[in-house]
Amino acid sequence: MSKQLLRSGTSIGANLSEAMYGVSRNDFIAKVFISLKETAETEYWLELLNKTDYLSDIEYDSINKDCKELIKLLTKIAKTSRESNKRDS
Repeated sequence: MSKQLLRSGTSIGANLSEAMYGVSRNDFIAKVFISLKETAETEYWLELLNKTDYLSDIEYDSINKDCKELIKLLTKIAKTSRESNKRDS
C-alpha cells in the first residue's frame, strides 16, 4: 500500500508539471484532471494506511488535510479552465 501511495502521490506533481507545458488548453485541462484523480487515489491509500495502523492518526490527519486542500485547489483550477475553454470555443 505504501508503494501505491508513493506512486499516486508523486504522479500528482508529475502531471501538474506536464500540464504547465501542455501543447494546448485541452492538454492542460486533461493533465489537471489526471492530477485530481491521482489526488483522490492518494486520499484512498492514506485512509487504508491509517486504518491498518501504518500511519498514526496524527500523521494521517496532517497529510490528509493537505490532500483535501489539494483536491479543492485542483477542482477549482479544472473547473475554471474548462469554463474558460468553453467560452473561447
